Amino acid sequence: MHPIDQDPLLRVEGLSKVFRSGEADLLLFENLSFEVAKGTMLAIVGESGAGKSTLLHILGALDRPSGGAVYCANSKVNALSDDDAAEFRNREIGYVWQFHYLLPEFTALENVAMPLVTRVQALASAKVEAARWLREVGLEARSEHRSGELSGGEQQRLALARALIIQPRLLLADEPTGDLDGRTAEVVFELVARLHREHQLTSLVATHNLGFARRCHRVLRLDRGRIEEVAPDSLPA
Repeated sequence: MHPIDQDPLLRVEGLSKVFRSGEADLLLFENLSFEVAKGTMLAIVGESGAGKSTLLHILGALDRPSGGAVYCANSKVNALSDDDAAEFRNREIGYVWQFHYLLPEFTALENVAMPLVTRVQALASAKVEAARWLREVGLEARSEHRSGELSGGEQQRLALARALIIQPRLLLADEPTGDLDGRTAEVVFELVARLHREHQLTSLVATHNLGFARRCHRVLRLDRGRIEEVAPDSLPA
């Protein structure tokens, strides 16, 4: 992996999230504080329901915390208006989820081009850029296939190309290999790691796979509403 810049791209201060459940409040997590330096590939681990997905949603301006603050790329993320948050997401953040959320009526090429088209970039130039990203993820031969004609691993590679075509500074990946078999998951994780390195990304990967987490620069464990840093080499291979 490429060298880590010591300047933090992401800073989290005293973050909390409370959900209202009937008459009671459900505290998901509280007082989370950490920094992520530019160039870091950081894994977030924890049991199902620990709040990993919610944390990524807050960091990526898709949800708001109940308390605390998130600073990313010179923006106080949780203080942005809805319109400014959308602009921030479209400029700075690439997302990959466990489910790919590809548009079934469009081809692979059109799916990857879509983020540029929504920025009002001309379709022809967006497709040229999308074709380059399909080559990056090894899917150039599948450019005219629709998402339903692709395997699960191919769909995730396509989703990764779509996330990175905007050249984000921060990649957020929520269980990107969770629905894949072992061999396919390995291929997708290796692709994430390679693109992280080659495109100087800062990446946060929520994963149940401790073997993958072990191969990241840093690991944060979310457990019972708290977060702690663990040494990657302390995790099982």
